[in-house]
Amino acid sequence: MSNTTGGAQGVQGITEHDIADFLANTPGFFERHAELLGAIQLTSPHGQRAVSLQERQMEMLRERIKGLEMKIVEMIRNGQDNVAIADRLHRWTRTILLTTDAAALPQAMVAELRHQFLIPQAAIRVWGAAEHLADHDFARPVSDDVKSFASSLGVPYCGANNGFEAAGWLDDPTAVQSLAMIPLRAGDSAFGMLVLGSPDPTRYSADMGTEFLARIGDVAAAALSRLRAG
Repeated sequence: MSNTTGGAQGVQGITEHDIADFLANTPGFFERHAELLGAIQLTSPHGQRAVSLQERQMEMLRERIKGLEMKIVEMIRNGQDNVAIADRLHRWTRTILLTTDAAALPQAMVAELRHQFLIPQAAIRVWGAAEHLADHDFARPVSDDVKSFASSLGVPYCGANNGFEAAGWLDDPTAVQSLAMIPLRAGDSAFGMLVLGSPDPTRYSADMGTEFLARIGDVAAAALSRLRAG
């Protein structure tokens, strides 16, 4: 009786972890006991029917493949989107390079930006422009608050139109629900700002990425630097 009792206690002391560890470290177990593979029954996640271990493994493999396929499709779609954006940015940059008249550059820049990226409204202001450009819209005076705000932006501002002065540069500021404000920098300070406006309150949101807008700002600032006085 003592041997029987001791054996029972030994079995009761085995945990699931012990069994899993044994199987993981004994790769030949199922080769020696191949009949168990067909005999083990598991519950299918697609209902209450019992399936064999091999069937369950196949289901898990199909689910994993399906998940990988979805990730691949998403990666392809993101890649295609990035290529399309790069093409639009290329065409916009090309327009800038082909604009030889410095005074016409801000308007050409805004018009092509709106065309390529389907932006409802856009405007540019440059402060410190050369005197002979003072009559142009882009050289209209702006307040010191706007200048300070532009210089304080570490990244472009994206968010709701909360009555910003820069929104007034747009053709119809009352229709603008969201804004992107991109500083035009020369060193640590800004000498202008590009403003993009949309009636869609979600077009420019506070949680959106700004890397692409920052690149537009870098290109615009480099091109518009020729407008500055002396």
